[in-house]
Amino acid sequence: MKLNANKIAEMLGGVVEGNDKISINKLSKIENGDKQSLSFLGNPKYNNFLYTTNASIILVNKDFELEKPIKSTLIRVDDPNESFSQLLDHFNNKKKKLSGISKNSILSNNVKFSNDLYFGDFSICEKDSEIGKNAKIHSQVYIGENVSIGDNVIIYPGVKIYADTIIGNNCILHAGCIIGSDGFGFNLDKNGNQKKVIHNGNVILEDNVEIGANCTLDRATLGSTILRKGAKLDNLVQVAHNVEIGESTVIAACVGIAGSTTIGKNCMIGGQAGISGHLTIGDRVMIQAKSGVFRNIKSDTSVMGIPAIKYLDYNKSYVHFKNLPSIMKSLNNLFKKSKDA
Repeated sequence: MKLNANKIAEMLGGVVEGNDKISINKLSKIENGDKQSLSFLGNPKYNNFLYTTNASIILVNKDFELEKPIKSTLIRVDDPNESFSQLLDHFNNKKKKLSGISKNSILSNNVKFSNDLYFGDFSICEKDSEIGKNAKIHSQVYIGENVSIGDNVIIYPGVKIYADTIIGNNCILHAGCIIGSDGFGFNLDKNGNQKKVIHNGNVILEDNVEIGANCTLDRATLGSTILRKGAKLDNLVQVAHNVEIGESTVIAACVGIAGSTTIGKNCMIGGQAGISGHLTIGDRVMIQAKSGVFRNIKSDTSVMGIPAIKYLDYNKSYVHFKNLPSIMKSLNNLFKKSKDA
């Protein structure tokens, strides 16, 4: 697909600076862009690449000032990151449209779906389930009984959706994620054996939720495990039974959230953080990577460390952590002098 600079500027509300007839047919990173590609400068760390890249067109901020001449055509926009995302979406939408139901798939007789359903090879949908309009179900997907899937949902290969799950509109489930598996619950019986706790609840994904590859979301013991609208999970995130994640909260890879914890809206949780069960995390909380959260956190708080404490307190404490060897050496010298005195 070819686009010239004029057309791109029109799409993005930008202004061309240079050859307005030059065309591109792909997108690229600025550090290794080649001819007929478009890139963007969204981070000052990459400014030097602007003068060495071979990309034909580069998106820059409207007030960006050049330090020396360049060979690329510029398109000046309000926000290069947002504009580049818009182009990514445009190129993705121009890809071949998926449609039709594979002969190698199985849809139970009473499954409800629209005529524009795409249902890939070796995928299965069990009885009493419903799939909305313009859904794209890729190969080797399993959908259990009594599952509800909304409109414009994309489910990538290998996803497993257990019975009674509810998925809203415009959700994306990436390859290998598992929605609705049993929670991790056991009770010791009188003989000291671990007896499984049956989980009879379900998982609810509200509209515009995105789940990364190989995530696991456990069904509730009773009631529902819930991801509110706009929540986003990176790859390899574990969400335990009865957890609730608030609107537009984003969670990076390898985070683990224990059962019955509630996380507020617009939170940001860094990679490999661990959150204990039965906690309440407020709105707009920031949890730094690798933190261990064992207590409730109030709204508008940033935390770090194990156990997690306020971010600024952690940074102040770290000055002393890293100096502990020299501090202890000094203390030992003082103890030795006092002993010898």
